[in-house]
Amino acid sequence: MAERPDVVSVGDIVTDAFIKLIDDQAEVSVDEHGNKKLSMAFATKLPYDHVEIIEAVGNASNAAVAFARLGLDSAFVTNVGGDAHGRDMIAALHKNKVDTRFVRINHDKKSNYHYVLWYKEERTILIRHEEYDYHWPHLRPNETPKWLYFSSISEHAIEYHDQVSDWLDENPDVKLAFQPGTFQMAAGTDRLRRIYERSEVIILNKEEAASVGKGNIDDLNDLFDHLHKLGPKIVVITDGPKGAYASDGSKRWQMPLYPDPAPPIDRTGAGDSFASTFVAALIKGDSIEGALLWAPINSMNVVQKVGAQAGLLSEHQLEAYLRRAPEWYHPSRLN
Repeated sequence: MAERPDVVSVGDIVTDAFIKLIDDQAEVSVDEHGNKKLSMAFATKLPYDHVEIIEAVGNASNAAVAFARLGLDSAFVTNVGGDAHGRDMIAALHKNKVDTRFVRINHDKKSNYHYVLWYKEERTILIRHEEYDYHWPHLRPNETPKWLYFSSISEHAIEYHDQVSDWLDENPDVKLAFQPGTFQMAAGTDRLRRIYERSEVIILNKEEAASVGKGNIDDLNDLFDHLHKLGPKIVVITDGPKGAYASDGSKRWQMPLYPDPAPPIDRTGAGDSFASTFVAALIKGDSIEGALLWAPINSMNVVQKVGAQAGLLSEHQLEAYLRRAPEWYHPSRLN
């Protein structure tokens, strides 16, 4: 590993236990508010298909692996417990060529372990974040990365954002990519004002963009305008089957999805792979338009595998897909 990483990812890490439900043992209904509900028989024994254990995942961990897979020197700042799950996650990161020198082992704590109810191609995740004592590591000058990628972290780590902001103030040349997690969005833009203001790029889905920026969900330009006011130079908004959109504050683009070779198997990590691949292209010196060409390809391949990392591509593989792309696969200007 290089002493100075290209990118350091920051966020929580978890082991996911994917429990594959049998189709006829559950069902999805829609309530009066339009919310989908997963239903199963109550107070009984239900058969399931199988379980797959996937270690060292989570938004930031998925990004760290994606960066390494794409040939960047990738390091990771995170917390694990002093248990077997923690050791296994560190080993999984090593296997994926992610630098673990900044992983903090909390010997008196457990590692994060989530249960994923996998029904057809969607998943419902039972989460619990352990209460670690979050501390920003001391990075020597020769360990300072070119980019920081900040994503989902525990609700118990709110003051940690101030430590990250302080460090970014001390290192103005480091660029920040922000993919807010659930608790970070819940904290609000006022509390995390310094993070939003410092962001070179922020990546959200359309619903998140409306919630965070308070713009009109039916007006992409309004969503962009509101989010840029928070400070980010580049704003990326994903919109499921409609593709993605990006803005640098003056120019705006729309990008279709890369065609699926087969129906998705599992959508876990699709957003993470899109966001991290977009940022990886920028780190490598590509333009926003070039980043938009890359990102949907990794996302397409991830949903063809179980879990968020098995389908992550190398740069060579990604470029091969790009060469085979249909003529209509390119970014166009957003009106």
